[in-house]
Amino acid sequence: MARELMMRSAAFLSSVVDNKNLEDRAGFTVISDSSGVTAIEYGLIAGLIAIAAVAVMGTVGTDLSTVFNTVSTAM
Repeated sequence: MARELMMRSAAFLSSVVDNKNLEDRAGFTVISDSSGVTAIEYGLIAGLIAIAAVAVMGTVGTDLSTVFNTVSTAM
């Protein structure tokens, strides 16, 4: 009895998670498209690079200004 119940449960679960069966019952096609995920990842990477560049340029600009002022005063 328990074995039969286990077999029926396994058959039911496999039919629920089967995409083809889902397509047949619901009348639509399950589409798997992950191209948007890649675009989002590239956007995040570009954003992080931009933030790092702004931070570095701000620091370098301040240091460079100090160097020019020192050279200007020494002349």
